Amino acid sequence: MAEAADFPGTSPSPARRWLRRTAALLAAAPLLTGMLQLSAEPTAHAATPSAAASATGSRTVDVALNALTPAAPSDGDTVTVRGTVTNDGKQTVSGAEVGLRLGPVVNGRSAIDSAAKRTGYQPGADGTEVGGKYVKKFSKLAPGVPQDFSISVPVKALDLGDAGVYQLGVSLTGRTTAQPWSQVLGFQRTFLPWQPDAADTKTRTTFLWPLISTSHLTAETGSDEQQTPVFTDDNLAKELAPGGRLEQMLSRGSELDVTWVIDPDLLASVDHMTRNYRVQTADGKSTTAGKHQAVAKEWLNKLEQTVKDKKVVALPFADPDLASLAHNGRAVTGSLGQLKDATDVGAKAVEVILHVKPQSDFAWPVDGALDPSIVDVSTSAGAHTVIARSDSLRESSGLPYTPNAARPIGGGTTAVVADARLSTAFQGDMTQAEDSTLAAQEFLSQSLMVTLQNPDKQRSIVVAPQRMPSASQAQTMAKALTALDDERWSEPQGLSAAAKAKPDPAASTQVPSARSYPASLRKQELPKAAFRSIQNTQNKLDRFQTILSEPDRVITPFGRAIDREMSTSWRGRAGEAGTFRQSVETYLSTLVDQVALISKSDAKLSGRSATIPVTVQNNLVQGVDHLVLRLTSSNPTRLKIGDKAYWEQPVKVAGGHAQSVKFTTTANANGPVEVYAQLYTQDGEPYGEEVRFDVQVTEITLTVMLVIAGGVLLLVLAGFRMYTQRKRAARQQAEEGPEDGDDDESGTEPGEDDPEQPSDPTPDTAPESADPSDTGERVDR
Repeated sequence: MAEAADFPGTSPSPARRWLRRTAALLAAAPLLTGMLQLSAEPTAHAATPSAAASATGSRTVDVALNALTPAAPSDGDTVTVRGTVTNDGKQTVSGAEVGLRLGPVVNGRSAIDSAAKRTGYQPGADGTEVGGKYVKKFSKLAPGVPQDFSISVPVKALDLGDAGVYQLGVSLTGRTTAQPWSQVLGFQRTFLPWQPDAADTKTRTTFLWPLISTSHLTAETGSDEQQTPVFTDDNLAKELAPGGRLEQMLSRGSELDVTWVIDPDLLASVDHMTRNYRVQTADGKSTTAGKHQAVAKEWLNKLEQTVKDKKVVALPFADPDLASLAHNGRAVTGSLGQLKDATDVGAKAVEVILHVKPQSDFAWPVDGALDPSIVDVSTSAGAHTVIARSDSLRESSGLPYTPNAARPIGGGTTAVVADARLSTAFQGDMTQAEDSTLAAQEFLSQSLMVTLQNPDKQRSIVVAPQRMPSASQAQTMAKALTALDDERWSEPQGLSAAAKAKPDPAASTQVPSARSYPASLRKQELPKAAFRSIQNTQNKLDRFQTILSEPDRVITPFGRAIDREMSTSWRGRAGEAGTFRQSVETYLSTLVDQVALISKSDAKLSGRSATIPVTVQNNLVQGVDHLVLRLTSSNPTRLKIGDKAYWEQPVKVAGGHAQSVKFTTTANANGPVEVYAQLYTQDGEPYGEEVRFDVQVTEITLTVMLVIAGGVLLLVLAGFRMYTQRKRAARQQAEEGPEDGDDDESGTEPGEDDPEQPSDPTPDTAPESADPSDTGERVDR
């Protein structure tokens, strides 16, 4: 961004230069005197040469400025400065005195940057001490012992002039045995924004207040009706608990007029925590019951009340990494479809959980860094506005002021360019009170300088801080924004209004090239292999859900888990990102394998036809349908399945059950035949592993069947012939009757001229015939 804070054409007057030179000479006088004293009394410090070396001028004593109130004073206020001084040297400091030094007005935003980077006291540049009764005195400062101080000065005693940003220094003067003259031994510099009256034209400031966290939910759910969710850990509860990061973001933000930027995944995760949930153990092999429902309910209820009638922006679900998608995922089929789905789901989740209708047409690339491919990917999911940052979309026209945030960048897309200085003001470690105070004062000073650059031209600026501020950073941001509540030079504005503000015609609208994208950000991106893995998981999910009777029980948890695999929160955590992707795919594969064919042993077929049963096992909780089981013969000439080489039958199996499917086979020849059983989805995709087994065909041939049939026929004919002969003999005997006197007492010898018995068969051939007998005939000899 152009150094819009600088006032062109201004330079120190000759009189001011003369005063600075005089001040420098006066400051050097004590040093010259000290040198003369050292040369005149060489034995005075001969015993402590190392101590003299350790005294480093204005860095001898550490001065910590822990509080400055009010941060932006007005007429009638009293400025109070609190802090501590710690002697970092090895010698005791005597005659110590803490005072305030009011420096000159800072001429521009870049001048604030330069002054903030300076360390140590610089005579002339750091002003003169207010003095008088507005000091804190210490008789001595022992090495390493911190001492607290507090100084209160009425604003009128500071003798502030016109509105502007003033340098304000806290100095400690004193003496040591090595340097026994009064000098500045410690110094801390900050800034005092001074706007005594309300500005005629206020700057409209949009501050984004992000509620974003890392991914905590897995794809795993319980088998119960409620599908109890499983969390990777219970760290989210720590963020929601009093004093936690997200609790501080909510409690501090609830008192401010900001635009809430929310990741719907966070809302969904907290919503799940309000009911029964489980947490994976450290080894990931089991789960334990979650116990923080009350914390989750309290946080979610407070958020719902806070954002009622407020400005809310919904990010795509799980805050996908747009730059990674643009640079590495775009070439992988289906990746952009995932982004569109995440956008739609995210908006719906915020509306359902918080009962507010959010805006979902904003895209927020990491750190607001743009290139053409990032813009294309952002708009492909329906975004019309891209949140950029001024250190990416830089000014090139030399504007002497900060232009409006809104810029048309082509294709009907608007870039809302957040101010880089203001957006990065709170990125450091704010756990120390001094760091927090200095950050807030610099933020306020930069904000005032934007207004002072062109006081007759109203501007709309945007502040987009880091995505996941810590608790201390949230406190510092709130402290700085609270100082703007009186609206003396700034007034709050929503993000939508900032995006609709009239663009400055001189502002840059040129999206930087791909070569300009920061290398440090590229190194943190998800690789192309990650997007291939994501797409493989999605393809497997698409096939799996087609066979389920209740597909939503699987689509929802796995779909959202796939969204989490693309999250911006994985930046800098490549190992954890890979582990998460692998866990999702592994769990999905485990579920897919619950529907499978049971292995089958070899079979034997005796005869021309038989049935072969194949069993499908479903170990899922829900039923499966829309599956087809195909049984295929490797040698249809020998063994047919149905009337061809294979036969298909639909399969439907209830949850936790097995189903046997029977296939009719026809054998044409003896021998082994390999048979294949395979499940297919309705669209013809193989499902699960193929099962193979051998069928041994032992068919009975036609010749053998004829021989057996002939033998049976002969037996039947022989029996029939014997029956008819007996009937004929009995009939003849009945017709002739017995001879008179012919009885057992006739005296006839047994065996002599015995009459033929009725049961004797009638000879088929004359007794004396010489012709050969026919087959099967009985011959009398």
